[in-house]
Amino acid sequence: MPIDPGRQGRLKVTPSTLAVNCTSQSCSFLLSLALAGCLTADQGVAQRETEKPPAIRKLGTIDLDMVETTPVVWRGEVWRFEWVRQGVGQQYWANERRTNYFRFRNRQSGAVTEPFADGHEFGSADVKDGTAYVTGTLGRSRIDLFVSRDLRNWEQRTVLNDPRYGIFNTSMWRAGNEYALAFEIDKPREEAGTPFTIRFMKSRDLRTWTLTPPECNFTRERYSAAPCLRWSRGWYYLFYLEAHEGYETCVVHSRDLIHWEPSPLNPVLRASGEDKQIANAKLTLAQREKIAGAKNINNSDLDFCEWQGRLILSYSWGDQQGTEFLAEAIYQGTQDQFLRAWFPQQK
Repeated sequence: MPIDPGRQGRLKVTPSTLAVNCTSQSCSFLLSLALAGCLTADQGVAQRETEKPPAIRKLGTIDLDMVETTPVVWRGEVWRFEWVRQGVGQQYWANERRTNYFRFRNRQSGAVTEPFADGHEFGSADVKDGTAYVTGTLGRSRIDLFVSRDLRNWEQRTVLNDPRYGIFNTSMWRAGNEYALAFEIDKPREEAGTPFTIRFMKSRDLRTWTLTPPECNFTRERYSAAPCLRWSRGWYYLFYLEAHEGYETCVVHSRDLIHWEPSPLNPVLRASGEDKQIANAKLTLAQREKIAGAKNINNSDLDFCEWQGRLILSYSWGDQQGTEFLAEAIYQGTQDQFLRAWFPQQK
C-alpha cells in the first residue's frame, strides 16, 4: 500500500438524499455504498439486521514498520512472505541491507529465508503444488514473478514492463484453469481515473501474460487500493482498501472482473483497540510504547491463507502516513466458507 496522506479520493455523496435513520458506523458505511450506487440503503440496512459478518478475531501486533505480507502454507507449516522496506518514510526498523527485498519468515520459529528480489517492492505470495510464487514491482512500471521449489533458488520472470503505468500493490491467484493478477495503479489517467484503481492480467502458464481490457477494473470512480485477490466457484473476490472514516478493508465479488457487487456486510476490517494488543512476546519495551501511543485510522493490506481448518490473516494498521504496524487475526473456518459468508444472498 503506497503511503500518501493526500489520497482520500472518495466519491462525494449527499446523505440528505436518503430517508434512512441510522447512526451506527456500520450503517454509515452501508449508506455510503448505497450513495455510490453499490446497493440501496433499504437493502443494506435490512441485510445488516438479519446477517452477521464472518467472525474475525484480532490477535494483535506482531511487528513494526512491516506492511505488505502474505501468510502461506509451506510444507505443512505457516510461513509469512514479507516485503522488507527501505526508503524515506518506509524504512523497516531492522533493515540494514540498504535496499528493498523479499523474504519468508516461519510463523512458529521466527526463522527467515535468505533475501531475494533486491530492489523490488509491493510483493505478495502464493504456494501451489509445492511451488512458491511471488509477485513484486520494480521501478513503478514493471511487475516480476519469482518462482521457487525450495525458497532458496528463485527463477525470475517479467509479467509486465510498461512505462505508461504507475504500479503499486500486486496479488495473484489461480482462477480455474488460469491465473489472474491484480495490480494497483495511479496512472495513466484514462485507466486509473481517481487514484488508486485495480487492473488485471491473466495467464494460462505463468509465462505469457495478457492485459485484460480497460473495463476490467475496480474502480476508476474512487480510491480503491491494496488488492487481495481470491477465486472460488466461478467468482472473483477482491478485498481492497476503501477511504471511509479513515481507511477500511472491504470486499466485492465479480464473475467477469467488470461488474462488481459489494458485500452487504462490509467492512471486513476497520481500526479498533484490538489492533494494539501485543501478539509477539519478543517486542521490546520501546516498541510496545510506540504501539500504545500510535495513531490508528487504518486497517489495510489484508492477506490470508488456510491452515488446519482456519484462516491465518495478516493486515496493517496505523496512521497511513508512514507509521505502520503488522497485526494478525484468525477466522475459524475454511477459505471457501469465509469468502461465501460475505455474500449470504448467494447461499
